[in-house]
Amino acid sequence: MRIDFHTHIYPLNLPNFVEKYGNDKWPVMEQKCSCGADIMVSGNLFREVTDQVWDSKKRIEDMKKEGVDMQVISPVPVTFSYWAPVEQALEMAQFQNDFIANIVKDYPAHFAGLGTVPMQDAEVAIAEMRRCKELGLAGIEIGTNVNGENLDADYLLPFFQAAEELEMPLFIHPWETMAKDRTPRHNFMYTVGMPSETALAAASLIWSGVMEKCPNLKVCFAHGGGSFAYILPRLDQGWDVWPHLRLTEHPPSYYAKKFYFDSLVYDKDNFAFLLERFGHDKIIMGSDYPFLLREINPGKVIDESLQLSDEVKSAVLGENARQFLNLAKIGVSK
Repeated sequence: MRIDFHTHIYPLNLPNFVEKYGNDKWPVMEQKCSCGADIMVSGNLFREVTDQVWDSKKRIEDMKKEGVDMQVISPVPVTFSYWAPVEQALEMAQFQNDFIANIVKDYPAHFAGLGTVPMQDAEVAIAEMRRCKELGLAGIEIGTNVNGENLDADYLLPFFQAAEELEMPLFIHPWETMAKDRTPRHNFMYTVGMPSETALAAASLIWSGVMEKCPNLKVCFAHGGGSFAYILPRLDQGWDVWPHLRLTEHPPSYYAKKFYFDSLVYDKDNFAFLLERFGHDKIIMGSDYPFLLREINPGKVIDESLQLSDEVKSAVLGENARQFLNLAKIGVSK
């Protein structure tokens, strides 16, 4: 079974929160035709999208063409809205969570779903995570930071502990990336900022002791973990030479073995390095469908890595996603 773990969806009928609450930071979908729309933020074009981003039947057509059996659908990160008053952000999250849950209910053979929660308030986030589990969603997608605070902020620890207790896996996706003032040209926010932001999030969860305190927490990072795999030896070196900064019993590489990563690195050599560093059981196929930077066809790098055994390919292309998301427990069969 071939599962595309990293795909995004945006409800075409998402309410216009700019009109409702009077703040133009909310994302708004402006449909241009039956097959295309613009996502606008603060009056500016954030992203041009096609009907692939909202139309379930169109997605299923693409899946058949590209050899994908199931997509794991998650919100577009621009909708996280951690900056907003928590009651308003919760309303945004709940609309999307209900939307995704209904798609999964309508097409259980084709889709599994990840929800979103307002991370600016851990208590509210935990309550909505519980509701997501009741809705049948398989996990939660969160951003790499919350209003500029890294994921090691003290107030977030109860959220991670609750995710561990509830057996709700977390998919961590970059958003509001570092150095935004230095990356607008050349679209460096996507190609440089996002990988760096993801590495910072991973390092924060390890160095702070979150992964030591939550040993059974399941976490997967988008885009192959960004630059994390390549800076991990440097993190270990820092842990070694700065004993006064240590908050964990073991060096970072020890806890990095707990992480999962999607396979979206575009390059066979980079993919081979990811496998070597973390093991084939921790890599999950993901394409970033339906956006421009996605891999076409999903799993292309895996398919082209001829040295992989059938067992390894089967694991990375589907079985690891099933295990990570506990799909068997929520009634998704092979």
